Amino acid sequence: MAATNAADHYGAVTKTLHWATALGIIANLALGLAAVWVPTDPGSALTVKTTLFSIHKTLGVTLFFLALARILWALTQPKPAPLHPERPAETLAAETVHWLLYGSLVAVPLAGWIGHAASEGFAPIWWPLGQGLPLVPASPALAEGAWAVHVVLVWVLAGSIALHVAGALKHHLVDGDATLRRMLPGRTRAGGTAGRPGHALPAGLAVLVWAAAFGTGAALGTFRSDAAAPPAPALEAVASDWQVQDGTLAIAVTQMNDEVTGTFNDWTADITFEDRDSPGRAGSVTVEIAVGSLTIGSVTKQATGPDFLAAEAHPRATFAADILRTEDGWVAEGTLSLKGSEVRVQLPFDLELEDDTARMSGSTTLDRLAYDVGTGTSESQVGRNVRVDVSLTAERAAGD
Repeated sequence: MAATNAADHYGAVTKTLHWATALGIIANLALGLAAVWVPTDPGSALTVKTTLFSIHKTLGVTLFFLALARILWALTQPKPAPLHPERPAETLAAETVHWLLYGSLVAVPLAGWIGHAASEGFAPIWWPLGQGLPLVPASPALAEGAWAVHVVLVWVLAGSIALHVAGALKHHLVDGDATLRRMLPGRTRAGGTAGRPGHALPAGLAVLVWAAAFGTGAALGTFRSDAAAPPAPALEAVASDWQVQDGTLAIAVTQMNDEVTGTFNDWTADITFEDRDSPGRAGSVTVEIAVGSLTIGSVTKQATGPDFLAAEAHPRATFAADILRTEDGWVAEGTLSLKGSEVRVQLPFDLELEDDTARMSGSTTLDRLAYDVGTGTSESQVGRNVRVDVSLTAERAAGD
């Protein structure tokens, strides 16, 4: 069997790419459905779900590059003519489905890949080239939109495959011609150079279907992003000797050997402070945190859910500490109350003072199990240690 195509047959390369793609799609559709059906409960079920999604994503990226290779090869090869050019409607339908298949083979994994790159956490792609994509920022809204487009395009791909298979079976069982046999192993020859249809109309019809799919997916993604989670009740502003002007309260945890970062978007700090040169107490700080304001990529819902931070049952966390000057610098030493547990915490930090402006940054590590966070999840799934990074700029209140 020749490697290249001719006017009356497909070559070995085309057939190999065709059947490798077909097997990959069938396997990945099954993996995706299985991953969705597995519950998100912590423990072994979550491990299975994450593993299935990682395989699904890795195979999806592989299929993306396989589809590109298939398209590039097709551009260099003649395509055998349809066996029934005297049936224009049938020929148009077949060509339109082929356009939908080729486009969907690229668009489906690409949309999923963009959704993965725009989010953090949950089911990494198993390869050494990182999890991001150039020009794709980390954005929950973009991730939701890309995932929704991915799902809608999967239906386009599934429908195209169903029509493609139905057409092949119709040719084989009803018409009794060689359309299907031309793509099977062997040297089946049929067709010629006559009756080749134009590409403009089937390509245009496929573009209309893709436009509708992209529009539907984008609309669904916007709706899901807006309605994903009701905003947590905002914390009331506090009267403080030092008023926070801006700042960041972030966490980082290892999930499936990758670091995932998140931020609390609603927190307040009540600070009293007087600088001193010698070691000792220089003031105090009380930080109130709206637990439900955490955003941590694609695992936000799980992180704030009942098995981890339980934001609905425990909406507030409080860090009450003394500000101490030590021989080595500064430290906030006190108690973190989270999810009904109270644990002593030390937060070393750097401090810059300029007139009535203070800038600080510090970091500490918490043991999530000390707060009964994710007790049913293994350390291989979600790391036990959680790094907390805080930075802020505060100004002394007028009159103090």
